[in-house]
Parts: sequence; structure tokens; C-alpha cells
Amino acid sequence: MSEQQRPAGPTGAPVFSPRKNGQAQSVSDELAAWMTTGWADTELRDLEPVEQAGHTARRRAALSAAFPGDRLVVPAGQLLTRSNDTEYPFRAATAYAYLTGDTSDGGCLVFSPNTGGGHDVVLYLKPRSDRENGEFWLGSYGELWTGRRHSLGEAADLLGAATADVTGLADALRADAATTRIVRGHDAALDALVDELRADADDGSRAKSAQLDEDLAVTLADHRLVKDEWEVAQLQLAVDATTRGFEDVVRALPQAKDTSERFVEGTFFLRARVEGNDVGYGTIAASGANATTLHWTRNDGPVREGDLLLLDAGVETTTLYTADVTRTLPVSGTFTDLQRKVYDLVYAAQEAGIAAVAPGRPFTDFHEASQRVLAEGLVEWGLLEGPVERVLELGLQRRYTLHGTGHMLGMDVHDCAVSRQELHLYGDLEPGMVLTVEPGLYFQPDDTTVPEELRGIGVRIEDDVLVTEEGRTVMSAGLPRSSADVEAWLAEHLPR
Repeated sequence: MSEQQRPAGPTGAPVFSPRKNGQAQSVSDELAAWMTTGWADTELRDLEPVEQAGHTARRRAALSAAFPGDRLVVPAGQLLTRSNDTEYPFRAATAYAYLTGDTSDGGCLVFSPNTGGGHDVVLYLKPRSDRENGEFWLGSYGELWTGRRHSLGEAADLLGAATADVTGLADALRADAATTRIVRGHDAALDALVDELRADADDGSRAKSAQLDEDLAVTLADHRLVKDEWEVAQLQLAVDATTRGFEDVVRALPQAKDTSERFVEGTFFLRARVEGNDVGYGTIAASGANATTLHWTRNDGPVREGDLLLLDAGVETTTLYTADVTRTLPVSGTFTDLQRKVYDLVYAAQEAGIAAVAPGRPFTDFHEASQRVLAEGLVEWGLLEGPVERVLELGLQRRYTLHGTGHMLGMDVHDCAVSRQELHLYGDLEPGMVLTVEPGLYFQPDDTTVPEELRGIGVRIEDDVLVTEEGRTVMSAGLPRSSADVEAWLAEHLPR
């Protein structure tokens, strides 16, 4: 890949200078002039809005109503350097994509208060590359290098929002002294600009400024807790693609045994890229004792006959909604008696947790139901000293269960993490909420408090559950859960 001069961010105009391999390159006047001519009109006309445009308009209206008189700045984020002059694949900031439906880099959604008590909402975006100033072919992010992007007019038609050139964003923000809130942490230049505006306005302490931004982030998370019908459909697409990814992995287990957990990871990634945008989070492909490491993402261990494979993975759709599913599979196709014993206890705990998911019930109920079943089993096995109420009160089961039993799911795998606790952690479930139910047991390979034969066994079962008016729907029911059903499914898909 050739290195080129990078254009500035939204707070300044781009400057272009041809570079290759770190060295400035000369361009003749004749070549520069020739490159401005001979290009066809490729403007796309009569475009239909993207399918979520009506939903994003409603979301913007709700956010506007929550902050009358304040200016709101919601950045998409910028490309992040991976190494030297190469970048990580771009993933738009969740709040920005939720409010716009746009997933391109460098944009920003701005709510400017108007005299009517509402907001004028403008989406600032990169326009088409300028053929006259050379950005098209000299800038490393010009369209000749990275591909065509939508014109501002095309974007307005597709997204159902007024658009403007992002190079004018800084001047627009400096144009008045409105109290400004920003979704912080996605665009360093915009964060700095808002800090500058606040300093110029002398609008109070650093603590007050931080509270302005926190209130915006929390409100956005609150708004996203309950999914609309379009979001639920996107999550189901993600779950269905994830189901197919798990089937791919089972069919590829012979190659994984010949190589490593990386083959499992790569197999699932192929499905994610074919049917979606990416994986929704780093895939956990943990075989044998690696399954006892909760966030095992090295995925470089062996896949051995007789071991269990814990696969925690999810496809992210092109609209950035992700599934989050875990299955623990016997590599040989059948559980040993001991593996089945552990698996069946986790399955019983998950069944209890899923049964506790219903509208009007506290969010914590499904966790407590699952933990009780696990604690009862651990006491029965003699690993913990009862009674069970004592174990639960002291949290002693956590040595082996490690984590909470689930979380909200949506555009982020741990969705709405900064929402108000009274609505989320200590609130009641509502129809339209989507969450995971994922109990587990993990016996560390060096844990002398358990019998030697249990050491190195890790089991987790995770499903995505929609809260409905009637109760719940297990969105990932296409994948088997009981030990008997898992073995029957493996017998169907595992090559022999």
C-alpha cells in the first residue's frame, strides 16, 4: 500500500501532497491538469431512503426533546492507526449509527437549538472527492484510493437528514455560544474543539462539563434499552447468521484438530464477513483448559479429541447489530460422563434463568435463578459447604461461576452499559428488551479445591432472549442446548 499525505479531520481543510514510501513525489503540471478532466457524472438520483430512516428520524426527535436549548454533537469517529500508515477496519460509533443509519467514517451529527424550541439537525459528512484540488487521487483517503463515497445529496436522500460538508463543522460549532454536549471518546479533534468552546464560554467547572456529556451518553443508552421491531429483526438476522456460523465450525472440526483454535475462529469469521459486517466482538474459541479462561481470545491452542470446545461468537450485521451465542461442544461428538455432568448442571441453570425472563420481572431475577441452581449443584457435589442460602449470601459459588448470567444485547455486545441503573440493572424487564442468558462453570486447571478430574473443564451455554408481551422468545433456539440434542446435532453435521 502506498503512503499518501493524510487529510485533516473535520476541524480543518485537507492538504494534499503526493507521497510514496514516506517520500514526497513530484507531480508535473500536465499530469495534475489531466487528472481534473475526463470524468463522467456518476451522481445517483431517485434514491430510496434506507429501511431504518423512519426509525432514525423518530430517535432523533426523541433525543431533541430530551435536551431543549442544548447543542448536541454525536461523532461517527475517525479511522484508527493499526501500524504506521495502515488502519483498523472502521466501525462507526454506536450512538451515531443508531441516530443516522450511516456507517461511514469522519461524520458528525449536530443538533443545533432553534427559536421554535427544537433543533435543526444536520449530518456533517465527507463529500465526494474534489477532482479540482487533487484530493481525489493525491489524498490517501481520496476516492481513487478507497472507493466512491456518497455525495451529500445522495446521503441526504438515503438517510433522510439534511447534510453538509464536514470541513465546515468547526466553523458551524463556533458560530454561537449554545451549551454543547458531545458523545465523547470517538473523535479527539471534536472533543478538543468542544473543550475549547466551553473554555471560551467560561461555562463552569470541569466537573460540570463532564456531567453535560455523561447525561447525553446515559440518555442515549436509556433510549436504546427497548428495541423497536426493526431492531429486533436485525438482531434475528444476526442470530440466524451466527447459527450458520456454528454449523460451519462443526463441519470444520477435522481441520481444526489438524491445526488449532485459529481454524475455528477463521471459519466463523468467514461467515460473519459473508453475511454481515464483521464479528460483533473478538471470537472466543477455547478448547480444553483454555475454556476456563473467561475471555480467551488468543485462540492458538490445540483442538484435541476428547476435549470440550467452548465457542463464544456473534455475527454483526451491516447495520451493526450483533448476536452473542455460546455453545460448549465435545470435539469427539459425544460427552464423557464427567463432561455431561458439568454440562447438564449448566444447562439446568440456563433453563431456570430463561424461565425467569418475562415483562415486569426485575432484571436481576434471571441471574439469581441461574446462580441458585449452580450453587445447589456445587453443594450437592461437595465442592461448597452448604446450606445453599449461605453460599449465595457470601457469593462462594463465584469461584467457579465467575461472571454475571447475562447482559443487554443490541448494537453493542454489552449494550446500553451506561444506562441508568434504575432502568437497567435495578429495573424491570420490558417487551422489546433483548438480553443474553449465559451461566457457566469453570474449574481452573490449577484449582486444588476441586477433584483432579474436574480441573480444566469449562462450560458455558449462552442464548439471546427477546422479552415479549407474553414472556420471552429464545432468538437463538435454532442451535441445540441440551446435551442429548447437542450430540444429535453433532452427529448430523460433524464429518465422519
